[in-house]
Amino acid sequence: MREVVWIRRLALFGAILCLGVVVLGGYTRLSDSGLGCPDWPGCFGHVAPTGSAEHYATPSDVRKAWIEMIHRYAAGTLGLVIVVMAAFAIRARRERGVNVWFSFALVALVVFQGMLGMLTVTWLLKPLIVTGHLVGGLTTFALLWWQWLSMRAAERPVDGYQVLAGNIIAQEGGSARLFAVLALAALSVQVALGGWTSSNYAAVACPDVPKCQDQWVPAANYEEAFVLWRGLGINYAGGVLDHPARVAIHYAHRVGAAGMTLLLLLAAVTALRGLGAGPKWAALLALCALALQIGIAWFMVKRAFPLELAAAHNAGAALLVGAVVYLNRKVRPVPDF
Repeated sequence: MREVVWIRRLALFGAILCLGVVVLGGYTRLSDSGLGCPDWPGCFGHVAPTGSAEHYATPSDVRKAWIEMIHRYAAGTLGLVIVVMAAFAIRARRERGVNVWFSFALVALVVFQGMLGMLTVTWLLKPLIVTGHLVGGLTTFALLWWQWLSMRAAERPVDGYQVLAGNIIAQEGGSARLFAVLALAALSVQVALGGWTSSNYAAVACPDVPKCQDQWVPAANYEEAFVLWRGLGINYAGGVLDHPARVAIHYAHRVGAAGMTLLLLLAAVTALRGLGAGPKWAALLALCALALQIGIAWFMVKRAFPLELAAAHNAGAALLVGAVVYLNRKVRPVPDF
């Protein structure tokens, strides 16, 4: 049915677009452009910054406004793609490979993301909202990517080789599936910690690596670091926490990275052991994404956190999420809808 083909195509397009939205959102945050347009959904009541030139004091303000609005345009396009996918899913609800409730969940998630985007601006970059917006964006990307991978696997002809490979994965892949799920869960926590680090401007709290403040266990204020709600009316641009609290956030992010790395290594090793070509290549891809992200993080600290490497670290996190989702898909048999 043509609708099924279009759902699959739009899932891939949506995943790629969502990846771009997440990366652009990270750049918006890191370049301090989050309040480039202090209202929502427009910019000083206009659909584009060109209609509100009198509100900008410098060319830098105009640039920040454009960065913020381009992010909103891309996010709006993504929302439209997901709504169209849901419409196709309703029409093709009886076809193999179509899950209407999954499509409805995506629509609900993108609406929720829009609300968080509005609150990010109107609540003046509140860390809880900014972090939730990042996690929601990567969740949307992961679900779109999973949908495309599952539909692509389901459409392939089932021959003798695929049946054998599927049986091997089903019978022997229990450990790989367990560690892959644990790695994805740990990565989700790590993404949240990364968003909390960025939104609280805690990245520069540990200017050295592998130590932090020249100590393996630095002095830090964990009680103050993870207070989720501090009330409304506070402008969080530049951060409001003292240095010990920022050290606690950054150090927790590093410890989380170590735990996530261990689980992903275990998932990759178990996937490489006798499950066939699909899980093997997925494991190698996940390891490459992990190595890239660790390398970016290392050089980011060594180079004193330049904007380009900070944005690349955000993009690397998105790619790592995609790779771990791919690994989870490959260590499971072909879905039977």
